[in-house]
Amino acid sequence: MGTRWKNRFIIAIIMVLFAFGASGVLSVLINGREYINPDYFHTEQFQSDIDNYAAYLELFELNNVTIEKAKESIEVTEEEINEHRYRYGDLPEQIDNIRIQYESRIQEAKDIENNDLAKALTDQMNKKIEDITKNFENDEHVRNKVVKEKEEKLEKFFKEKEQQRDSYDFYQDSFTYYFKDTATGEVYTNLTLSKNESPDEVMKKEMIYHTEYTMDKDYFFHFIVGGEYDGVDEALVATPSGYFKGQIGLAKNLPDSNIFMEQYNHFKQKQMVLLIYGGIAVLALISALIGFRKSRALSEEIKRWEPLFNKMPIDLQITFLVFSGIGSILALFLINDFLMGYYSATQVIELIIALLGTSVLCGLTIIQLRYLAIEWKDWESAIAIFKGSLIYRASVSLKTSLQEAFLNRSTGTQLFVVLALIFGMGLGSVAMFIHPVFALLYVLILVFAGVPFVLLLIRRVGYFNRIVETASDLASGQMGEDLPVKGKSVLASLAGNINILKQGVKTSLSEQAKSERLKTELITNVSHDLRTPLTSIITYTELLKSGEASEEDRSAYIEIIDRKSKRLKVLIEDLFEVSKMASGNIELRKQRVDLVQLLQQALAEHDNAIKESNLLFRVTTTNDPAIANVDGQKLWRVFDNLIGNILKYSLEHSRVYIAISKAKGQAVITFKNVSKYELDDQSEELYERFKRGDKSRHTDGSGLGLAIAKSIIDLHEGNLEIDTDGDLFKVSISLKLEE
Repeated sequence: MGTRWKNRFIIAIIMVLFAFGASGVLSVLINGREYINPDYFHTEQFQSDIDNYAAYLELFELNNVTIEKAKESIEVTEEEINEHRYRYGDLPEQIDNIRIQYESRIQEAKDIENNDLAKALTDQMNKKIEDITKNFENDEHVRNKVVKEKEEKLEKFFKEKEQQRDSYDFYQDSFTYYFKDTATGEVYTNLTLSKNESPDEVMKKEMIYHTEYTMDKDYFFHFIVGGEYDGVDEALVATPSGYFKGQIGLAKNLPDSNIFMEQYNHFKQKQMVLLIYGGIAVLALISALIGFRKSRALSEEIKRWEPLFNKMPIDLQITFLVFSGIGSILALFLINDFLMGYYSATQVIELIIALLGTSVLCGLTIIQLRYLAIEWKDWESAIAIFKGSLIYRASVSLKTSLQEAFLNRSTGTQLFVVLALIFGMGLGSVAMFIHPVFALLYVLILVFAGVPFVLLLIRRVGYFNRIVETASDLASGQMGEDLPVKGKSVLASLAGNINILKQGVKTSLSEQAKSERLKTELITNVSHDLRTPLTSIITYTELLKSGEASEEDRSAYIEIIDRKSKRLKVLIEDLFEVSKMASGNIELRKQRVDLVQLLQQALAEHDNAIKESNLLFRVTTTNDPAIANVDGQKLWRVFDNLIGNILKYSLEHSRVYIAISKAKGQAVITFKNVSKYELDDQSEELYERFKRGDKSRHTDGSGLGLAIAKSIIDLHEGNLEIDTDGDLFKVSISLKLEE
């Protein structure tokens, strides 16, 4: 227990180091571009604030034109007059539009005999037509309208300008400026200068930061105002020629509570944190990676949970990996926010909790990646893993279900027609609420199609229930009468098959009676083979008990008793195993086995006996493996038994041929030898229990070898066949290979 907890503690340390290191590297990647600047004043954020301040400064101080002066500066060009004149089309089009707007309203007023309203609308229409007509006759008339529009724009501009004064005041409290109009030489500044001091000297001496700055007279339009004041921008510029040139600075004597000083100090702090954090994180990450590679505790823990992980389908494995991966990334970003944001001492506990949670998520992600890397060794293993996924099994199940639904095309088609009719009737009921005509149509369809369909369905269900009842009687042993076969439907086919099944049951009962007879014969054979060694044991035991035997005879008797006891043990064990296999009460422990390698192992077990025999073995195998899902121990026993029989019963100085090949997804293993005993071409008798090639029973063995071998092959859903041709004895085994 102590070792396990020690291992877990080591793993926890590695995971924490990895999470801390990964979060530090991530922080460097995210924040490195910003904090690589010398100080806060070189960041994009501060430079953007400088640009905004310059725009507000020009708007409120450098280019501070009054509304009256702006209105006096309004100019109207010929192009603007034409634009206003043709804004809504030429004269006939505009007159037609006005008449369309009013004529229907005038007619409605006349229809209700409201003459006053009709007269007022007519006067409005005529007045607008007269005004539009003047637009095309008199340029001055249009010019006055354009001036009025521009004045309205200016009034809106100055109103919105005042709404932005708070933003200007926010910057004005922090920044110091000195600007000169290059056209007029006028100076604008909030910098206090003595007689002998130049602006450059004061800026360098009193400012923590200052920069040269130049801007056009309409600079504020680009940052604050926008394009909705086109046409009045020249009126808002005091002097169109020249530009403003000067400096903007941030004073050293600003309090620490000032927003820009706070940002400046915070930047220095976070810059130092990032430097230290990144350096330590790199060391932690390197240590964690070394730990991942070298730690025996981690390897043992990974191996411990690997079988449980491999039991899950691949799609569940990937799902868990995705969730843990996303969780790890989000947790790393959370730690970065903690360390690179504003935090207090009370948040240290939250940071520790976040770090521990990140360690767990990162650990799970890495371990799952390692498991998947081990599983996905090659393309074949990837395909095998995919075939075990839920998605693949669901798709195969769906495909199988569809195939089964259309095993009989008529039934599958009828099923989908029924579903379509039911769905259509349900959908048609919704159409009844759209229009009464649809309701009538739906009722007609229901009467002439729905009712006959329901009656037909009832008859089919009744026929189906009768078939089910007959099948239940058959299952309980009652033969009963044959079902009537009506038509050519699938139900009629099912009824016919049940009738055939009845005949099969009768045949099965006959076979059962035959089996009982064979059991009686088996008992007779067993009694004979068990009686012989048992009689010898009893006889020689009585001789030993008499005390009349000499010491030499006693040793001989004991040896005979020992040999007969072992013979009896073999008989009983083989008989017990045959009984278990015949009853199906045996468990196969199947696994992927290379049949070629298994056959070679069986031959290797008999290598000494083969060399000592005078038989010449010819073994032929495939070049590539023959993989099958079998119980290797049981199948080895089959090979062992057949090779043992060859060594016992083969004619001296003859050849033995053993071959394994692959054909049509199956492995075929053949054993051929020449028997020393006459076989009489009765190969089927060799399957019988207690049947031996040596009919005189001079050889050892139970006579159950081939029966056991055939039972083992049958349990593997394979096939074992025996063929004799004169004294040539051949055994062929067929087993299904894995895809």
